[in-house]
Amino acid sequence: NLYHRTFQTPKRRDELLAGGSLYWVIKGIVQVRQPLLDIAEGHKEVGNPCCLLVMRNELLAVRPTPRRAFQGWRYLSGAEAPADLKRGAGGGITAMPPKMRKQLADLGLL
Repeated sequence: NLYHRTFQTPKRRDELLAGGSLYWVIKGIVQVRQPLLDIAEGHKEVGNPCCLLVMRNELLAVRPTPRRAFQGWRYLSGAEAPADLKRGAGGGITAMPPKMRKQLADLGLL
């Protein structure tokens, strides 16, 4: 499993662990998500306390959605979160160059 360090511990822990994910914004587009497995206490390299977001070691492709980088990812409601791409679907989309995907998404075509 992988983890991501953050300063703040999410207040909605139980809700996040009941199907929440970390959504990755890459080049201005939400492209993949990683399901959360646990939220634990940890420490940074210098010893300062932090929160560890433990994620599954799997990237799940989502419908490419234009979005500026944001910190409120953990509070995306189900309606705001981009839908998963079904396996076998969107192969052409994920094979496109990122710039083309962004342009098509900006036009509302993806």
